[in-house]
Amino acid sequence: MSAACLLVGATALSLASGGFELSWTHSVEKTGWREHWVVEGRALRLTEAAVKGSGAGMDPGPGAMLKGGWWVWTPDLPPVPEVNLAASGATIGGWHLCADGACRDLGVTPGAGIRLRPCD
Repeated sequence: MSAACLLVGATALSLASGGFELSWTHSVEKTGWREHWVVEGRALRLTEAAVKGSGAGMDPGPGAMLKGGWWVWTPDLPPVPEVNLAASGATIGGWHLCADGACRDLGVTPGAGIRLRPCD
């Protein structure tokens, strides 16, 4: 994987690995969810998803395997131009974005949505 650039709102992040992990706690089930994404040109590709349990709108995907307490699978989805995160403040704590050993919290307090997309 090669280096890439990700816009998080108006902030550009250099991704030496070309990818990032997005994790959060489901607002209804209070269960962990995490996704691994990579930047592919002008798009984002979801390469792996994992959930700590199942419930309202969060069943493990096809082919999921239990690994370390997480149901892990490889989604069969096309790349997307962007990912939009709502920042309602109604969830337990927003999102946790990690890349290259550094992490930041997003959408912890109510406000405008947060858009993730490859840099221009």
